[in-house]
Amino acid sequence: MKKRILTGITTTGTPHIGNYLGAIKPALKLAGPDTESFFFLADYHALIKQTDASLIETSVKDIALAWLSSGLDIEHSNFYRQSDIPEVHELTWILSCSAAKGLLNRAHAYKAVVAENEASNADDDKAISMGLFSYPVLMAADILIFNATHVPVGPDQAQHMEMARDIAGKFNHTYSKIFNLPEALIQNEISVPGIDGRKMSKSYNNIIPFLCSEKELQKAISKIVTNSLEPGVPKDFNNCNLFELYSLFGNAEQIESFKQAYLDGISWGDAKKGLFTVINSEITPIREKYFELNAQPDLLNDLFADGARKVRPQAQELIEKLRDLVGISKIV
Repeated sequence: MKKRILTGITTTGTPHIGNYLGAIKPALKLAGPDTESFFFLADYHALIKQTDASLIETSVKDIALAWLSSGLDIEHSNFYRQSDIPEVHELTWILSCSAAKGLLNRAHAYKAVVAENEASNADDDKAISMGLFSYPVLMAADILIFNATHVPVGPDQAQHMEMARDIAGKFNHTYSKIFNLPEALIQNEISVPGIDGRKMSKSYNNIIPFLCSEKELQKAISKIVTNSLEPGVPKDFNNCNLFELYSLFGNAEQIESFKQAYLDGISWGDAKKGLFTVINSEITPIREKYFELNAQPDLLNDLFADGARKVRPQAQELIEKLRDLVGISKIV
């Protein structure tokens, strides 16, 4: 039996270099000929954090195009939008009636907000929506609706997989063994520094854009914070966010050459030019593909419709089985 690998793509914000290195590239490498791959845009998840409808719509478009431009093969993978599979939400309710509240109480995201409230002497439930609290159930439904066998996650998301397994196991025990217990594929976390040295994040306003013109890429790289050492003065490549970024794109020979340039006293301007060269070399074909796809106004709607037609019958089949199991079926 082929591995059935499912990857959820959160639709908040605009993709940047950190997203490309930390999520897109690793996930696409897993989508080989020996696997059945599902990639979905988790647009309903975005409602937990984002209330600006226009930003969600823009993010869905940008993120979908980012994955497609980076090499997502829709001919051999299932690519769809969460909101086009209403059975996910029916499954969420069915699972909610089985999932233990005590399990959801232990979710890291929920506990973090409670801790913040306690620290500020606010009510424990301040700013906590039911969406935030029951987020693990919707995530479990995303995984279980297609009975995924494996889900790639970062170390900080391992708990989500444990909870999905617990929720599936509880349902199987109560009714019948209908769900796979999905396994986590823990991905090595790639820490991508932003232009200020902190982890690259939209919330820090320190990103290097991913799908942009060469001029915009150069401009972002020029803002990388460095020290005041003059040209000709040897520089330490250890703990240097510029060098760290270079090492994420350059090959072994290029990295060794860049190390020597640091020891020889390369100017920061030339170092940034070198970084631009290695990044631009990798993303140029992706950028060109992005602009090509972005010029096709009906492309995404057509792809989402095709994706739903491919996968939704599987979701409908599972829901019919679940309805019979829980007693919600035609009277005979």
